[in-house]
Amino acid sequence: MFRYKRSQRVQELLLEEISKLIQHGLKDPRIGFVTVTRIELSDNLKNARVFVSIMGSEEEKENSIKGLNSAKGYLRSCLGKNLYLKHIPELHFKLDETADHVEKITKIIGEWNHE
Repeated sequence: MFRYKRSQRVQELLLEEISKLIQHGLKDPRIGFVTVTRIELSDNLKNARVFVSIMGSEEEKENSIKGLNSAKGYLRSCLGKNLYLKHIPELHFKLDETADHVEKITKIIGEWNHE
């Protein structure tokens, strides 16, 4: 039987909880349409890089990241209440640009096939 590392299980739990909190718990007008795409958690469970995909212009993306960074304390306190973890990791929000890269590659391939 394959066993997951604890950090992987906690990553999945954090992904679900942070997504719910962002969608339903934050009232900051700077935060637009944000989707949590993945979380990279350190093995000691002290730091979590939260990758988010944000719809909108570059300015809207920047404002959303600023809003998320200012809500770190609130998010950690909510995670502490909702999860049974000894330590709640420090959250670091990063913009996930994977979708943009996929779109560019798809466009290039489409143009290449069209020719």
